[in-house]
Amino acid sequence: MMGRFITIEGIEGVGKTTNIEFVKNWLSNQGIDFITTREPGGTELGEQLRELLLHGGDVCSQAELLMMFASRAQHLEQVIKPAIAQGKWVICDRFTDSTYAYQGGGRQMPIETIAQLENLVHGDFQPDLTLLLDAPVEIGRARAAKRGAADRIEAENLAFFNRVRDMFLDRAKQASRFSVIDATQSLESVQTDIQVRLNHLHTEATQ
Repeated sequence: MMGRFITIEGIEGVGKTTNIEFVKNWLSNQGIDFITTREPGGTELGEQLRELLLHGGDVCSQAELLMMFASRAQHLEQVIKPAIAQGKWVICDRFTDSTYAYQGGGRQMPIETIAQLENLVHGDFQPDLTLLLDAPVEIGRARAAKRGAADRIEAENLAFFNRVRDMFLDRAKQASRFSVIDATQSLESVQTDIQVRLNHLHTEATQ
């Protein structure tokens, strides 16, 4: 079976962690060899950059963007591409779509700059499936607030996160790899929708 690359995206509080566990269990039940990872992070360098990005105090927008792609370059080279080459499925909590959403939408950095960095770091390499868990910002923020203290990005204001969500939805309209999942549904309904997409991808991978 060919390796596959699945990314899970969405604003804070939409249930990414819970549904990544669902994807992991589904893959295990199918007997599919897989790894899970996250961005920023996934490597020793990436985790160090993650700490700076989320808890490092005053980081300017350009430095934030460049650190995201530095982490991603290491992640792709050291973890993601080798695993796919070995036939494994890779489940990643966030990828480049989050950079477009948070740095492009939220920070309002030029989309052209992000696209140039994307081309430099991974070119045509894209996820096979992107599950975008979507909910209104007010709902996501209310759920996320129950988790404890906010990090540097979670502490941004409502307008920031509305721009983030809008960018995610704009991205989803541009590529067939996206599946937008209504995260305001019951958990059972969310996971039924996810399973439909996973079944479809599994069928494609085994043909």
